[in-house]
Amino acid sequence: MLTDRSLNKFLDELASNSPAPGGGSVAALAGALGSALTSMVCNLTIGKKKYADVEREMSNILDRSEDLRDKFTVLIDKDTEAFNKVMEAYGLPKDSEDQKALRAIAIQQATKEATLVPLEVMKHVIDALALAKIVAHKGNRNSVSDAGVCALMLKASLEAAAMNVEINLKGIDDTEFTGWKVEEVSSLQRTCKKDVEEILDIVRAKLVS
Repeated sequence: MLTDRSLNKFLDELASNSPAPGGGSVAALAGALGSALTSMVCNLTIGKKKYADVEREMSNILDRSEDLRDKFTVLIDKDTEAFNKVMEAYGLPKDSEDQKALRAIAIQQATKEATLVPLEVMKHVIDALALAKIVAHKGNRNSVSDAGVCALMLKASLEAAAMNVEINLKGIDDTEFTGWKVEEVSSLQRTCKKDVEEILDIVRAKLVS
């Protein structure tokens, strides 16, 4: 598994001539990094007398943020696995008409599955941003810049995942499926933009006050 390797080994594989891991795994990694920053702000808030009134809330957010970090981490490998299944489908025999038909079906199914992985990343980002907004507002003021970096990482995660959804949709013939997913991507992007702007507004205000 990619997540069992050292950072340097992961980066070496990412930089290699292998198409996977690629942008989809990086999108999930960015989500995991963002969630980890939320957890860090929580941990730097919990136990501080100055923030005693929000300690229970921060503890709850910490649990939820760690759950999201786990989900993003799983998706790092899941994206690579989904891509490999698409490649396997393209590698199926196509000597006869029956084989061509089965290969085409396999490619379509695998591509749909590969589309759903980055879409899942996008959905988790929206959940993670909701937590980041709270820690930016209520968390340890000395860590407010980390909350800002968290928001930027989550934004990068969502936009990177969106690109992976879009490139997969180009290879899918099911117009009903692609139509719904295009709308879903646009909706998630709008929500992300709004949330990130709100978080950064909170962060900037605290940085100058």
